[in-house]
Amino acid sequence: MSSMEDKCFELVGVSRSFGDLKAVDDLTLSLGRGEVTGFLGTNGAGKTTTIKMLIGLIRPTAGTVRLFGEDPTQASTRARIGYMPEMAYYYPFLTVRELLAFYGGVCGMDRRTIRTRTDELLKDVELEEAAKRPLKTYSKGMLQRAGIAQALLNDPDLLILDEPFTGLDPLARIHFRNLLKKLRDRGKSIFFSSHELGETELLCDNVAIMKKGRCIYHGPVDRLAGDGGGNLERLFLEVLEKGGVS
Repeated sequence: MSSMEDKCFELVGVSRSFGDLKAVDDLTLSLGRGEVTGFLGTNGAGKTTTIKMLIGLIRPTAGTVRLFGEDPTQASTRARIGYMPEMAYYYPFLTVRELLAFYGGVCGMDRRTIRTRTDELLKDVELEEAAKRPLKTYSKGMLQRAGIAQALLNDPDLLILDEPFTGLDPLARIHFRNLLKKLRDRGKSIFFSSHELGETELLCDNVAIMKKGRCIYHGPVDRLAGDGGGNLERLFLEVLEKGGVS
């Protein structure tokens, strides 16, 4: 087991209830530095609730959440993460440059750094030619790329994405996958929930599979689909049916 210094986050015995509904039940999960982990499960399995606890939007009913060894609600800790929700709503008449300038100001970044990072990121996400257009003219894939630029603006150590492939057409999915691969190659730690098992198999070192609020598998992708033959989908279903991996 890695020491805390080697972990981006750690959840130990974490539960979260909403009235009589236990959305997350005794979850223990961690992400090492430089790792890419896919967070899998059916709708209602507890993925988004877990992510909200990770970024400090809600607190657990029980258990401990640590982000870089600290409380995730602390501003200094949040400054080290980039987050993109499943459905991001941006003011439609802003350009992507204006969007990033706004978020940079919220994060306390100075104008020069914001401009420099914006130029870099628009190139990375291939939005340079569309930088002067209002966001209302963007496709779903372009909005996803704007979202990833916003999440990366503060050059975070950890990127947390909630269903980043939702609604993307095949070409946009390829572009987005390639962008995440570049970030992985740069040493960024990435944790993303997804229903796209093929993308998860291509991108991830590890997967965590949730079922009814509990983690029933957390480990290397190659233990589930070691031959690279696209077997994650079949084995994902087997894990859900059995409730775990033998």
